[in-house]
Amino acid sequence: MSFHFTGFSLYVRLAILVTIAAFIGYFVGYFWPTIAVALLLALLWQIRHLNQLRSWLWRTNTITPPQSEGVWGAIYDGLFHLVKKHRSKQRRANQRIRRFRDGAEALPDAALVLSDDFVIEWGNKKAQKLLGIRRSGDVGQRINNLIRHPDFTEFLAKGDFDSLCHIPSPVNDTIQLELRVMPYGTEQVLFLARDVSKIYRLEQMRRDFVANVSHELKTPLTVMRGYVEMIQATDEGFDSHWQKVFGTMEAQVSRMDRLVEQLLTLSKVEINSDQDNKQFLDMPRMLNGLIDDAKWLNQDKNHNIQADIRGDLSIVGIDTEIKSACANLIANAIAYTPAGGDIEVSWQMVGNKAKFSVKDSGPGIKPEHVNRLTERFYRVDKSRSRNTGGSGLGLAIVKHVLQHHNAELAIDSKWGKGSEFSIYFEKPKTSRKNKKKKDKDKGK
Repeated sequence: MSFHFTGFSLYVRLAILVTIAAFIGYFVGYFWPTIAVALLLALLWQIRHLNQLRSWLWRTNTITPPQSEGVWGAIYDGLFHLVKKHRSKQRRANQRIRRFRDGAEALPDAALVLSDDFVIEWGNKKAQKLLGIRRSGDVGQRINNLIRHPDFTEFLAKGDFDSLCHIPSPVNDTIQLELRVMPYGTEQVLFLARDVSKIYRLEQMRRDFVANVSHELKTPLTVMRGYVEMIQATDEGFDSHWQKVFGTMEAQVSRMDRLVEQLLTLSKVEINSDQDNKQFLDMPRMLNGLIDDAKWLNQDKNHNIQADIRGDLSIVGIDTEIKSACANLIANAIAYTPAGGDIEVSWQMVGNKAKFSVKDSGPGIKPEHVNRLTERFYRVDKSRSRNTGGSGLGLAIVKHVLQHHNAELAIDSKWGKGSEFSIYFEKPKTSRKNKKKKDKDKGK
């Protein structure tokens, strides 16, 4: 409404000016020259205000516009209103940015804002302390040009940011960092680096303690087992009471020995991260051997063990670790399946992954226990586990083995209807025959 009124007022004023100039020119005898002079004066008036507007916009630092009336007064008032509105928005935006920066600086972690192609756009002061990335000089650099670690490079290349990456700090090797990447906005990601050195040292101390204690327990257990077996093998007869005592001692020493063995295995698996030990594994041969051993050791329960092993499917991995993981799943099925029950062992290709699974007809697992099965020493039924000799370490070993092989463990169990434990391995891109050929050519 204001725009139409202002435009109409301009036209009216111009018409009045031309009419007055026409009357004056008619009476003085210079009709058209007088009109031309009037229009020139009107044009000069407009040019004067345009120069004022240009000077106000580009030369002066004040937000107050020049004083004027009429159309130019309305224009100045409109521009002044827009400038105030813009400055108010800018002030609120600056306050939000300041609060964000204050919050980011208060974080105990190093924080970087990256573009979707991992170019640094902003970082807090902690980023310089933990990562050596300077907010002033390193903005515009790709993050992997400044953090040069093979694990981090592989982490970015995979793009699986649901997982975490652990590397030593580029600034100080004694500092262990936990790296996390998450979406931030529409075309940005937030990069966080946390100092987990204390947790890392505590975990290392725990692993060393378990490994050392387990190793030290090996010798006395071996001595105890030897003496018990020697006593049981003597020709002197013992009454039933002492036979029961020595039998219980032998069973408990054996159980303790198995626990120590599993602790040592878990310690080795946790510490071992050497990828150079990986090789093509003859999985069908390994699994058939494990199944034969299970059948021989399973004569008391007389389970119906069925095997469906694909003979031409192999994977790349560490022999001892994969064998330990598969053996633990088979042993668990035997331990927790009632006598005469069914156990199915399968090794097949499912989609683009190799799947090893052990399915039993045991009592199954309640849903609230499934997510905790891979925790150390976690047992669903402690009394039943003691009776079966379970230690709660088998699935913890399986979990660490799978972490070394980028494999996944899937547990499908229904209470009262049995369980199925499955491991999904990435299928190797190179066949074993091609691998042998490459090794042979390399040897030449």
